[in-house]
Amino acid sequence: MSRTMTPTASHDRFSGAQRLLHWTMAAGIVAMLFIGVGMLSTVAPSYVPLVATHKTLGVALFALVLVRLVLRLVLGAPPLPASLPPLMRLGAVLSHWGLYGLMIVMPLLGWAMLSAADYPVVLFGNIRLPPIVPQSDSLHTLLWAAHRWLAFAFFALILLHVAAALFHALVRRDGVFEAMSPLPLQTTERKE
Repeated sequence: MSRTMTPTASHDRFSGAQRLLHWTMAAGIVAMLFIGVGMLSTVAPSYVPLVATHKTLGVALFALVLVRLVLRLVLGAPPLPASLPPLMRLGAVLSHWGLYGLMIVMPLLGWAMLSAADYPVVLFGNIRLPPIVPQSDSLHTLLWAAHRWLAFAFFALILLHVAAALFHALVRRDGVFEAMSPLPLQTTERKE
């Protein structure tokens, strides 16, 4: 596979919809990480709106990642440069699987965690989601810890993803960054 979940693709850039989803979700996920830190570090009155925002944004990002996966399967992805070393190619595939996995798992863990605590999941607009696991204090504790530690792993993977994007944009200049950039950019070298 040239890129995660894509057997072949004949284009040099992701579609406009794929790029829009990528950058919208990137902003949303970074916001979620900071809101999560804010929730853990405050007992002030701002806690309740932070929780409401975190839940609503989490569900919205979950829906968007499902749309994104469908687009990825239908439209594919541009191939990675043939000059990319095998270890870097493997890293790209594994990191993208990890990012997609965490984009799916994190909201589900949060929803399950609240369900296990018997907290209603009420989103903005008073939309109430049904519980997805039975109430259980021990399960809540386990899910809370998993959600918290996976958030750290998610943050680390995001930093790695940003570092790799900058490496491709500034060092290799091989078109990988341009494939997802919001605007077309000129590269100094052609992809192979």
